[in-house]
Amino acid sequence: MLAIELDAETEKRLERLAAKTGRTPGSCAREAILEHLDDLGDVYLAAERLLQPAKTYSAEQVKHELGL
Repeated sequence: MLAIELDAETEKRLERLAAKTGRTPGSCAREAILEHLDDLGDVYLAAERLLQPAKTYSAEQVKHELGL
């Protein structure tokens, strides 16, 4: 179980969204967190890749390697 504190405006926005969609504030928050975790994971992976770039190959090198 996770307990988080939200500023008043964010909490109001969450409650309005929940009311409009017929869901609970908790389910809306859960979905938002899960969606953001995927995005955040992608950002960190991309940043890590930029620090340690992999070897790149030209189209010709790939064709040759694949025997095309």
